[in-house]
Amino acid sequence: MNRIFLSLGSNLGDRSQNLKKGIGLLEQLAGKPGAISSIYETEPWGYDSDLNFYNQVIELFTPLRPFPLLEAIHEIEKSCGRDRSAPRFAPRTLDIDILLYADSVLEFPELVVPHPNLQERQFVLVPLTEIAPHVMHPILNKDMEQLLQACGDDKRIIQRLQ
Repeated sequence: MNRIFLSLGSNLGDRSQNLKKGIGLLEQLAGKPGAISSIYETEPWGYDSDLNFYNQVIELFTPLRPFPLLEAIHEIEKSCGRDRSAPRFAPRTLDIDILLYADSVLEFPELVVPHPNLQERQFVLVPLTEIAPHVMHPILNKDMEQLLQACGDDKRIIQRLQ
């Protein structure tokens, strides 16, 4: 089993339900959830919009290798109404990103792990630090708590929902 961390986000439809459905489908198709962070309402990152995101991070134990995992994630996003033909930074029903895959470092056009912007995004670091403050970034050699303290992201975490 591989210990991985995934970020889930939603800013269209029933955001809370979209996250719950995504986690349920991850359990069915990809593995066993471990720790699950609180849900945070956050400002969009990368574009301006009045549609705030609900973001959450989960720990998952999966037998899947990285590319089959990515395929399962795309299937889950699609089943939750995600339109992958939309612009990169656009509103979405469900977005799932692989943040960390064990201690792996992967660099392919369609998959980069650790997520290349992990250390720049409070909406990822806050929930990730909540559930795994001492997990190390395999390239930067800093734990999540250190990365959060150094993060210069000015997008607000509006509120912690649960």
